[in-house]
Amino acid sequence: MLKAGDKAPEFSLMADSGEKISLKEYRGKKVVLYFYPKDMTSGCTQEACDFRDNIQKIEKKNAVVIGVSPDDTKSHNKFKDKYELPFTLLSDETKTMLNDYGVWQEKSMYGRKYMGVVRTTFIIDEKGKIEKIYEKVKVPGHIEEILQNL
Repeated sequence: MLKAGDKAPEFSLMADSGEKISLKEYRGKKVVLYFYPKDMTSGCTQEACDFRDNIQKIEKKNAVVIGVSPDDTKSHNKFKDKYELPFTLLSDETKTMLNDYGVWQEKSMYGRKYMGVVRTTFIIDEKGKIEKIYEKVKVPGHIEEILQNL
């Protein structure tokens, strides 16, 4: 399990833009890396819109936002367009990055167990080290926690 102070696992994934994006491209900036279960669902939409509505405050703190889910880039593009999201969404269909960051876990709903993304946010510092981890994120109030800790 990752913890604050650990080096953030490197990644290279396809972004909604059609380009491959790697963590090393963001050296010198803080990265708010958030993992969410699915495009277009209520909680995920609220979380994305909270980041969108606060993007200027985040950027003023020399930080970028990157969202990651197992959805494909086509789904990400629809999601970005519909909600005018001004940040990168990465597609991890193979779940490699989700596993590297420990967010692909067994979940349970109505007594049924299944594998899925546990909503988690990592703040990664300018040198690629994990500064803070928010596990099992509850969307209401989360953006305020992020802004306070940047």
